[in-house]
Amino acid sequence: MHYTMNSLKAGRLIRAIMISGLIPVTAAAVCTDDPAPGVNWAGCDKPGVDLSGLDLSGAVFTRANLENANFSGSRLSNADLNLASLNKASFDRARMIGARLVGVEAKGASFNKAILDDASLSRASLNSADFSKARLRRANFYESSLSNANFSNANLEAARLERAKMFAARFDQAGMESANLASCDAETASFRNANLFKAKLDNAILREADFTAADLSKASLREANIDDAIFDEARLSDTIWVQYQRCRSGSVGECQ
Repeated sequence: MHYTMNSLKAGRLIRAIMISGLIPVTAAAVCTDDPAPGVNWAGCDKPGVDLSGLDLSGAVFTRANLENANFSGSRLSNADLNLASLNKASFDRARMIGARLVGVEAKGASFNKAILDDASLSRASLNSADFSKARLRRANFYESSLSNANFSNANLEAARLERAKMFAARFDQAGMESANLASCDAETASFRNANLFKAKLDNAILREADFTAADLSKASLREANIDDAIFDEARLSDTIWVQYQRCRSGSVGECQ
């Protein structure tokens, strides 16, 4: 009886504190609510839903099923899509500044020309996703799966790709100044004509990767695995090479 009475008192106290506003109360998801800024569709089952062109800023889609959904041209800045299922969804031309997509399943999803500055996509499954021509400045892809993903002509300035799995991914003509690719696995990936000025590739797996005509000036490749990698016409001016030696200013094609 003593335990029961204490539990009841504790329950009443917690409810009183919540009502007083000292503890924020998170609104429950209502899956029938109309799509709008701040809507809460957490855990909702909405495969194939068409949300193109809508303002969904700050919306909550945590753990929602949004496979094959259409977000093309939508506004999703600061939206929460953590752990959502987004396989083959379309986010083409969407504005997603500061959006959170941690741990999402988004295989084959399309983010063509989307704006994802400062977005969080760590530990996400993004194999075969299309980020071509997307703006991803300071985006975080830490430990994400990006095999066969397409980042051609994307802006990845200061992006974080540490420990990402990027087998056969394409970064051709991408802007990757000051990007962090330390300890990533980019075996057979293509960086042709990419701008990797001051990029960090320390301890990266770069076997058979193609850096033809890429700019690696002042980049760092300390202890990277570059077996059979291609550096034809690559700019290696003042680059820190695999054995910590600094390439001479003006080096092209090989570290001199």
